[in-house]
Amino acid sequence: MAQWAVIIPADRWATERLFHHDTVAVSGGAGPIGPDDEVLLVADGEVVALAQAVPADGDDLVLAYLRRAFDQPVSASELGLDDHVRIAPVDPAVFRGLAEAIGGVTAAGDKKTWLVSVALPIEAATPAEAVRQFWSHVLELGPVELPTYVWPSGNELAMQAFVLGEEANQDPEEEDED
Repeated sequence: MAQWAVIIPADRWATERLFHHDTVAVSGGAGPIGPDDEVLLVADGEVVALAQAVPADGDDLVLAYLRRAFDQPVSASELGLDDHVRIAPVDPAVFRGLAEAIGGVTAAGDKKTWLVSVALPIEAATPAEAVRQFWSHVLELGPVELPTYVWPSGNELAMQAFVLGEEANQDPEEEDED
C-alpha cells in the first residue's frame, strides 16, 4: 500500500466544505494510485483529510474519507508540493506524521448530536404554501446567502451562525462596533 498526496482544486474544496460526502472524486486523477492506497487530501496548501482510494470506473480517482480535518487543517509545507503537481508520492514517515497531526473526526466515531436550523420569516396563506416558499428560498439562496444556526443538543446558548461553512456574525450591532 503506497502513500500519496492529492491536491484538489479550489472549487472542489469549496463544495467539500459545504456538503457532507463519504467520498471525493478527482477527475482524471487516478494515475498511479491504486485501490486501498492511502492519500492525504490537500487544499489551499493545507492537509484537510486522510482518505483511502477505492475502485472506480473510468479515469477518476475516488477517495473514501477516513478522517477529516476541514475545520482545523494542518500545513502541507512539509510535503514540498509544487503548484502544478496534483498527485505526489509521500515518504511514509512524513505521511504518518501528517496523518496523526490532522486529528479530525473519524468516519466511525467522535460524533455528538447537534441541532441545525434555518429560520425564515415567510408570509403565506396556508402552512403548505409557507413550506413551498421556504424550500424555494432555501434553493435560491443556498449556503452562500442563507445563515444556518447550529448548537450542541441541550445547549441553545452556544448557538453559532454559519455561512459558507464558516462561522459568521449575524449581530448587526456588533458589526457596527468594529
